[in-house]
Amino acid sequence: MAVQTLDDLLAEGVSGRGVLVRSDLNVPLDGGKITDPGRIIASVPTLKALADAGAKVIVTAHLGRPKGGVDPAFSLAPVATALSERLGRHVQLAGDVVGTDALARAEGLTDGDVLLLENIRFDPRETSKDDSERLALAKALVELVGEDGAFVSDGFGVVHRKQASVYDVATLLPHYAGTLVAAEVKVLQQLTSSSERPYAVVLGGSKVSDKLAVIENLATKADSIVIGGGMCFTFLAAQGVSVGTSLLQEEMIDTCRQLLETYGDVIHLPVDIVVAEKFAADSPAETVWADSIPADKMGLDIGPESVKRFTKLLSNARTIFWNGPMGVFEFPAFAAGTKGVAEAIVAATGKGAFSVVGGGDSAAAVRQLGLPEDGFSHISTGGGASLEYLEGKTLPGIEVLN
Repeated sequence: MAVQTLDDLLAEGVSGRGVLVRSDLNVPLDGGKITDPGRIIASVPTLKALADAGAKVIVTAHLGRPKGGVDPAFSLAPVATALSERLGRHVQLAGDVVGTDALARAEGLTDGDVLLLENIRFDPRETSKDDSERLALAKALVELVGEDGAFVSDGFGVVHRKQASVYDVATLLPHYAGTLVAAEVKVLQQLTSSSERPYAVVLGGSKVSDKLAVIENLATKADSIVIGGGMCFTFLAAQGVSVGTSLLQEEMIDTCRQLLETYGDVIHLPVDIVVAEKFAADSPAETVWADSIPADKMGLDIGPESVKRFTKLLSNARTIFWNGPMGVFEFPAFAAGTKGVAEAIVAATGKGAFSVVGGGDSAAAVRQLGLPEDGFSHISTGGGASLEYLEGKTLPGIEVLN
């Protein structure tokens, strides 16, 4: 991409300058504790490089979806603590976004200091559809770093959003792609342009509608598309199979039928399913053939025969993109499908395949199921952004850097 990078900024010199960094620190919390620090870890290299070079680093990020106002449940306080530990230096947390506390702390920064602003989404202007409202917030953010400041975009998970801290600030300051964003775009360019064949795509998750554009765009590029997760039941229904009480998008059945008619030699569906009476960790599981799902049961994972067939497909692949779990991996009884397919991708990677995990639940599954993160070529931090890029959409947060 014809974009200035962090290396360009460091070459110019940042000592004593204010640098605004948009990071993606949107980590899952449970009772105030971070359950998966993946995005924090991924944000560290850019922040560390800037702080080590003497910049006054001001970080902006969001957490969860507060409804356009301050909500203590979504405070970045636990993130500031975790970021301090990972950076090996104290990270201050401002008590507001661009208010008096943020201003006072920004003015008091010395070279190498790191300040994290409170959840950017506590300010409703961040996600406003009104350009002038977003621009007003962007100007307030720019004030914090001063006239000779710079902007580094390093939150790949939000580059598909036209938001004040992602898009508008880049129109006001010299702008650069951080380590993470530059790496993500390079990987996605490789997936869409110079993929080595055979190219296999593994798609899971609950809804066909979420992945429809990706299926349509990649069906002409990939040699095989493996489908699992809740979305497979709409495809099975399109084949005339009864899916019991499984997750089903009835309005998508016709679309799935057309996809199977057009790309039937590319799309691969499960042949067996792990079913249960209810969506619960302790619901007794049984494995049935995909065309024999009992009327009173729901599919919660792909079965062992499907894992075997998908593994065979993946074993020959030279390029693999995986987005979405094969089943309800959070419940041990329904995690084998996701684990089996993930292990097949790790094995293919070990034989030289280029493999990309497309963020979101897939990245969480890798860590939760104890799979080696270095067993994949790349684990993306941005599920939605990855998918939109692969759909062929323009990402506002990338476009504005060009």
